[in-house]
Amino acid sequence: MTMQHEWLLLETLGSEPAVVADGTARKDFIPISDYLRKSAHLSAVQTAVSETITTRTGLDSLTPKQKKIIRTAPVVMSDGRVHGVQLWLGPANAEPAERPQVGTVKWNLSTGVASSSSQAVAVRGGDPDAEPLQIRAFADDLPVGPLTEGEIKLIATVLRRIPGETVSGTLEIRRADGEPVSEAFAARMMLEEGDDGSDQLIGRSMTWVCPPDPDYVEPDSLARRLLEGMAVPGTQRAIVDLTSWKTLKWLDEPSTEYDWRSQVVHHGDGPVRERMEKEFASGSTSGVIRLANHVGDWVRLKTTIHRIEIEPGVFAGLVSVRRATDAEVAAELTPAPVEPKTEQLPLIDAPAPER
Repeated sequence: MTMQHEWLLLETLGSEPAVVADGTARKDFIPISDYLRKSAHLSAVQTAVSETITTRTGLDSLTPKQKKIIRTAPVVMSDGRVHGVQLWLGPANAEPAERPQVGTVKWNLSTGVASSSSQAVAVRGGDPDAEPLQIRAFADDLPVGPLTEGEIKLIATVLRRIPGETVSGTLEIRRADGEPVSEAFAARMMLEEGDDGSDQLIGRSMTWVCPPDPDYVEPDSLARRLLEGMAVPGTQRAIVDLTSWKTLKWLDEPSTEYDWRSQVVHHGDGPVRERMEKEFASGSTSGVIRLANHVGDWVRLKTTIHRIEIEPGVFAGLVSVRRATDAEVAAELTPAPVEPKTEQLPLIDAPAPER
């Protein structure tokens, strides 16, 4: 095949670099040796990519017969890990096409902390100078709203927790100015050694703006129908990981009633949590829990948890929260107030933003 003088995006975290985009068009992890199997310059390309990964520096090099020029640019996460390489191969006297902007994202599933490059924030239309980059919630990287096919694929991969598994797809983003944008992603689950020497499960991905498909229709699914049927005015719903209880995606605008990022629960509500944990082991559960708001007071929220199957054999939690009624508070028989002590509630848990 020919490259049509477009930049290729290679994911380089696996055993062989794989093409995940041609220009901005998404490709599904095609090994470079297959993608360029008819090219006489395959060996030179592989050498250039390997050198770019090692040096983390872009290069310009001529092919052996000096008829073509190879240009590369590394795609590096803020922790120094190279996620991929952008590659252009064309005539020595030709100018390359404009290089697409590519962002990087890292989800540490062991610690529950996400981080993004400034390019990734810019891809989705955010302001890199205004948003935290190093301490983020997973839900910061997915748009608020109904689950889409691309989000289901990504979340299911995260929930399966299989090192080496890859996934690619498209997210439908609406930027701050209201402009709809299709954001492509290519992600891989990896087992890495943490700073403390422990094994940590990491999801690493690259993102870029891709052309929308005008004929695309979001496929129907049982999970989508179930979630849409459970929408209730005044209630905020989120998808959570049942292993860590970290929030993966908000289906409704996050509540302003309480500080969902710090997620501090009143110490006196321990018995309510214990009851809910026991009930959830065999089905759904609900209860009234006191959570801290943004000014340091407590707010009583009716919290309901359901188990949903988003893909065959893959289960997530659906958490719904709203302000509790007086009758619900009385029925819960919440213990009398005690000297405030706090702990982290493993529901809709997310790191606090940088101040």
